Amino acid sequence: MLRSAYRPALLLLTPALLLTACGGPGEAAPDAGRSAAGYPRTIANCGHQVTLESAPKHAVSLNQGTTEILLSLGLGDRLAGTATWTDPVMKDLEKANASVPRLAENNPSFEKVLDAGPDFVTASFVSTLGTGGVATREQFEKLGVPTYVSPSDCATGKDNGSGGDGSRSAPLTLDAVYGEIRDLARAFGVDERGDKLVARLKERVRTATDGLDASGVSLMYWFANAQSPYLAGCCGAPGAITRAIGAENVFSDTHDEWPQINWETVADRDPDVIVIGDLTRRSETAETAQAKIRFLETHPATRNLTAVRKKRYVLLSGQAMNPSIRTVEGIERVAAGLRDLGLAK
Repeated sequence: MLRSAYRPALLLLTPALLLTACGGPGEAAPDAGRSAAGYPRTIANCGHQVTLESAPKHAVSLNQGTTEILLSLGLGDRLAGTATWTDPVMKDLEKANASVPRLAENNPSFEKVLDAGPDFVTASFVSTLGTGGVATREQFEKLGVPTYVSPSDCATGKDNGSGGDGSRSAPLTLDAVYGEIRDLARAFGVDERGDKLVARLKERVRTATDGLDASGVSLMYWFANAQSPYLAGCCGAPGAITRAIGAENVFSDTHDEWPQINWETVADRDPDVIVIGDLTRRSETAETAQAKIRFLETHPATRNLTAVRKKRYVLLSGQAMNPSIRTVEGIERVAAGLRDLGLAK
């Protein structure tokens, strides 16, 4: 997506790449052989029928969101590569992630992905596995490599052709994230792990929001860019966070996923709290929370905002602001932040 990745040009296939497309190093997890009897498996995904003849042994995940799901499912030993990161990996996944090759910090080339010898390719965004991204799904599938895209990016009401990061006419729900977890668990033959992970996430949401009353509190979510800031519209992951805690998004009337909105308009809306993306990448201005806060407190259009004057900031990882396993982390942190600020019971 435009906020979170560069889009390198596609490279032409050579005969050597054709030979590497379906092979590569890596050993199957111990339960891969035991689950082989359950294949082939077909998963309906974003208008594609994804058929796997066996459990993937060396998959490539092209976005941090799908990578962290696979690592959370205990599938690090079946990853041949990852790419497109905005944040450090989740703390409890550091060890599992350490042995997974990082193909690129942003979008890798098609050639680089094929060199990893993938037998399955996943992505969080249609823009990653689509025209202008790493490659189209059809390009991989012509080489016999099944692909999967997060259903949160092709859910009913999501229009990825409207420019930027697309728009949503219907709000995203966490069910799309839970569905992705179950799909990927099924693809790899670890269905029970998927069910257990979903149950843990649901319990975390219940715990974070139990007894919470944030009604009347207005929030603004800032992902990146100081000159033309990407601020959350109504219906993406920040919308799911806002609804879970019962607060209000000052740009809930905007259906674009991440519209670029001028600071004068922000001043007119004057949010009670600013939720700030604390990113470690370097592809936009004001990526880190420190840089964003410095800008807010010195820029003429923002330094007199209520949230800025009262230093009402809540910091989130970039991944918590994308539809991902970390959106649950976003609910936890925003709920805790509002309680700490005395704005929620």
